[in-house]
Amino acid sequence: MLSCKPQDSPKIKVLSNVEYKAAINKDVQLVDVRTDLEYKDGAINHAINIDVNGEDFESKIQNLDKTKPVYVYCRSGKRSQKAAHKMIELGFTQVIDLDGGYLAWTN
Repeated sequence: MLSCKPQDSPKIKVLSNVEYKAAINKDVQLVDVRTDLEYKDGAINHAINIDVNGEDFESKIQNLDKTKPVYVYCRSGKRSQKAAHKMIELGFTQVIDLDGGYLAWTN
């Protein structure tokens, strides 16, 4: 059974919204793993949308550079943890998750 606790992998870091805002810029790989509808309703600037529950998640995520950190977020943090673990399984070296997701970002 796959656990979604961040401490399960040292390759996954969870940052507060303040730390996350300080760390991201237009040059980072920033991925919104929510649905297309959620993404269209509001997203962090420069984020690309790859729905973690979409059938094409694995193929689309493979287009990113696995050797560079990838910043992910969802609505509240659960789907981004699912995405982070999946990405580590696929060979990504570091995934940074937004604690509390987009809800924390906008509050």
